[in-house]
Amino acid sequence: MSKIYILGLGPGDVESLTLGVVKRIESGDKNFLRTEKHPTVEYFKVNNIEYQSYDYVYEKEEGFLDVYKYIVNDLINKAKTYKSINYLVPGNPMVAEKTVELLLERKDENLEVEILTGVSFIEPTIELIKRDPINNGLKIVDGTVFDFNDIDINIDYIITQVYNRRVASDIKLVLSEVYGDEYEIYIVNRAGIKGEEKLYKIPMYELDRIDEIDSLTSIYIPKVDKIIKKIYDVADIINTMKLLRSEKGCPWDSKQTHESIRQSIIEEAYEVVDAIDREDRDGLVEELGDLLFQIIFHCQIASEEGIFNLYHITTELNKKLIFRHPHVFSEKKVEKSDEVIYNWNKLKYKERGISTYTGILKDIPKLPSLMRSYKIQERAGQIGFDWESVDGALDKVKEEYYEVIESINAFKGGDVEKLEVELGDLLFAVVNVCRFLNINPEVALNRTVNKFIDRFEIMEIKSRKMGKKLEEMTLEEMDILWNEAKLHIF
Repeated sequence: MSKIYILGLGPGDVESLTLGVVKRIESGDKNFLRTEKHPTVEYFKVNNIEYQSYDYVYEKEEGFLDVYKYIVNDLINKAKTYKSINYLVPGNPMVAEKTVELLLERKDENLEVEILTGVSFIEPTIELIKRDPINNGLKIVDGTVFDFNDIDINIDYIITQVYNRRVASDIKLVLSEVYGDEYEIYIVNRAGIKGEEKLYKIPMYELDRIDEIDSLTSIYIPKVDKIIKKIYDVADIINTMKLLRSEKGCPWDSKQTHESIRQSIIEEAYEVVDAIDREDRDGLVEELGDLLFQIIFHCQIASEEGIFNLYHITTELNKKLIFRHPHVFSEKKVEKSDEVIYNWNKLKYKERGISTYTGILKDIPKLPSLMRSYKIQERAGQIGFDWESVDGALDKVKEEYYEVIESINAFKGGDVEKLEVELGDLLFAVVNVCRFLNINPEVALNRTVNKFIDRFEIMEIKSRKMGKKLEEMTLEEMDILWNEAKLHIF
């Protein structure tokens, strides 16, 4: 059996090396260092202890993960050759050390791994900045793979593995999106190395302008101050919602139920669509926030009742996304977006136990009538119950139009239900034309409504200039103004 001893070199000061690590270094086994760019390597040189470094791999491989995988594979091969080897990493092997993580994940009955710990960079970093992790929380993040999802504004966190200014620049771009350019952070260099420690408190925009950024550099991000808070996350919204629903909160919010606020979901969704149609990006931010608030509202009500919480929602959503995208998360291949939609629907119906075409039609929720009509026709068309071209759909509009005329002529205060049916048929036929032309009837009608309002506004302005009120004008006079308004609003 082969064995790898993983040794922690500590933060950088030779005095931080543990006795166990020193004994292992001097054991006679071959020493392999992830990097020799570490102050403790001086111990090897002073004591004439041989070692080999993996620094050359950083130039050989394209990405950091490729580097780490190469090192792990090479270490396993070296262990098989020499039976027992030492692998030395900066700090504590169990803190921000990807190669160690990958080594521990390898399942090999013929390989034994033993860890001899070392002091990490965390303790000296905390001492330098003087922030208690118990009061502020603390998260450790790898800077080489840092992205938006790693950000947590409600706790402190340390970004390590900030090897150079390029890595620092990439991190800055992500952080600035949330915190802004002026937010103050700390740059910590050579923490734990006596006489060489450096601490900079800088605004975010200076992050990649510091010259002394190297393999011993970390970034410390303090959590956002609760008193002068300018940015918030989902956790903050949940806490605000809890307060609003509490005895110390708002009487209106506290008495609401799923049923009492269900209409708000529809209203907020429409306001989101309206902001998109108006290309109002600031408005879209606000309206999406209002829609998110409705989701949080329902989650809080359900949580109080012990039914579900936000994690149930996010879990079910993510499971659904994975299940319905086998072409992404499994071996299934698709070529076109149409195939993606087909597979999505097929998997959705399977999930819901729907086995008949009628069941597929009934599965459409009680949406606004134009939207529901569109979806019904779309699903019927998927099994071939459809016109061959838009011409058939247009002919159907003409047919329904004449049936409406016939019903009106025969109406004479009688069969309202018959007239309602014929008008419904006409609307349904018009929706079918929209579908053939890939036009959303809801969007089209909303656009016409907005156009009508804009033209009406011009009519009213013109009437005032004429010294007349609209309600005092004849239909013929208003019609003239309407035609003039049409010249301005198409």
